[in-house]
Amino acid sequence: MKNKDYISSKSRFLTKATAIVLLIIIPFDFAKSNNILAIRIWPTQNYTRITFESNTELKYNQFSLNNPRRIILDLKEIKLNNILNQIATYIQNQDKYIKLIRIGQFDSKSVRIVFELKTKTNPHFFKIIPINKFNHRLVLNFYPYRNNNIENKKSLILSGKYKKNFLEKKIITNKKNTKIKPEKPIIIMIDPGHGGEDTGAIGKYKTLEKNIVLKIANHLNYLISKEPKMQSYMTRNNDIFIPLKTRIANAQKIQADLFISIHADAFINRSASGSSVFALSTKGATSNTARYLARIQNKSDLIGGINKSGDLYLDHTMIDLIQTATINDSLKFGNEVLKRISKINKLHKNKVDQAGFAVLRSPEIPSILVETAFISNLEEERKLNIKKFQQKIAESVLNGIKDYFFKGGKLRIKN
Repeated sequence: MKNKDYISSKSRFLTKATAIVLLIIIPFDFAKSNNILAIRIWPTQNYTRITFESNTELKYNQFSLNNPRRIILDLKEIKLNNILNQIATYIQNQDKYIKLIRIGQFDSKSVRIVFELKTKTNPHFFKIIPINKFNHRLVLNFYPYRNNNIENKKSLILSGKYKKNFLEKKIITNKKNTKIKPEKPIIIMIDPGHGGEDTGAIGKYKTLEKNIVLKIANHLNYLISKEPKMQSYMTRNNDIFIPLKTRIANAQKIQADLFISIHADAFINRSASGSSVFALSTKGATSNTARYLARIQNKSDLIGGINKSGDLYLDHTMIDLIQTATINDSLKFGNEVLKRISKINKLHKNKVDQAGFAVLRSPEIPSILVETAFISNLEEERKLNIKKFQQKIAESVLNGIKDYFFKGGKLRIKN
């Protein structure tokens, strides 16, 4: 080779609306060595993620070059196979960060992959140990380039330090004025669960939870946009993985008045059915179902893939200052939503259940998790795919919000 970062001139572009998942069955005798089993590419507006899945932990080196901008990845103790050879063909024209990929056997013991970039990025590489259906994974996130000040703020948000500083300001503010000002719209963060590699639950007929809850969230977002006294944001508006703590941090950043996480989960028994609403518990689950669902939901970060280093949680002392009052408000809000949902679907339980759901751990924002129906139940999987049912769920949540804030025509006073 004349140029060590040169691999192959061949590159073909495909334009597809969703992430490309490349899966090829590996023959048994070939699988005994280190091999790439799958490559998944998720181009989004926020960042591009590429995941290499292997039967063993991957060893790698990476560095960057300019003119043109390139990120070089060397996979150690790996040989080219059909999966790796096809990676270049799955780059999409609309990808904001990656222009093309070249790949080749660099030497007898390593494969070199060259990512030519469209723009300057902040690449982030990390490994994930096997969990559920996934083997060892190496994750490459290509984030947009930011200056140091913005990156430092982002780091604070992800570490929990931003949340602590925010809470200190919030407590002082709440002492001065506990009412929501009439001219300020009620801000609602809508959280469609899962996304990206984290599909959530899967129904018998292959319905994916992540897709259903995004549709319901979009309906709710649209309905709220029609309300003059409300404003809504979404933790994700496409098929992208967002860490649980980032969802919370983003809700805090916009100073949300409510946080609503939407799900359509599964249970070990297919006969389980009905809608449910959950709030946070810091003292253990109030039912076996709540405990089970919280354990499943809290695995989301491990399945979707986050870098554990420096990802600290909020100081428990700070949580204790206002968590109890927030949970009480969450229960009140959850009850209003539950009443409304009971008019369109049977309930799994006629009261708000509680467990240690990680995504509900915002100390100052009343937060609920709505299990719209059990996707593991055949009849409810069918209903979840009906647009009218999705709209009715969204309408029920909106009416629950109205009942919580505007009963008697007055704004509820926040604790």
